[in-house]
Amino acid sequence: MPWWEIIGWTGSALVVISLIVPSIRRFRTLNFAGSLIATVYNVVFGIWPYAAMNAVIAIIDAYWLYRLSSGEREYRFVLAEADSPLVRDFLEVHAAGIEEAFPGFSHSDLSTAGAHLMMCADEIAGVFVHVNNGDEGRVLLDYVTDRHRDLTPGRALYSDEGVRRAVPAALRLARSATSDPAYFERMGFIAEGDDLLLSLHD
Repeated sequence: MPWWEIIGWTGSALVVISLIVPSIRRFRTLNFAGSLIATVYNVVFGIWPYAAMNAVIAIIDAYWLYRLSSGEREYRFVLAEADSPLVRDFLEVHAAGIEEAFPGFSHSDLSTAGAHLMMCADEIAGVFVHVNNGDEGRVLLDYVTDRHRDLTPGRALYSDEGVRRAVPAALRLARSATSDPAYFERMGFIAEGDDLLLSLHD
């Protein structure tokens, strides 16, 4: 198969894959890459209608990726009872995703935990659940829905003044409690033995 044909098929595959991913950022990224490749492919072979169409799609994707990267979506955090019906309903609706992200999470911990609902406009985008143990807090859950799964909610969460006032000066998380410790490291958690620790002191 000629290498230009391989490039063309790669662009088409990326566009198709983008349509089945739930994350907005991943959708835009894959769709942008596929459309850009398709634009170049169609220009090389002089297929101008498809070149123009894919170029426009790439420009639209680039615009929305910029909007996402510039923090256009704003998040706020509402203190809630961890075992309240609203929090429990959210946890049940997203049980499969939570089990994948936090395999050790147990609803039995909710009775002694605190929680913050992550709100984006009028939508519940996620939930943050923690237990305070004196000078340290233990993170039980930091989960956002697929639509909001980028670094923006996390950065907003751990810098929010209301959240900081509600938790101790340091937050600890067992590395084994999450399937994505790299996310927490990008939020500023540092390795300490088998745990990840975040100091909230300025």
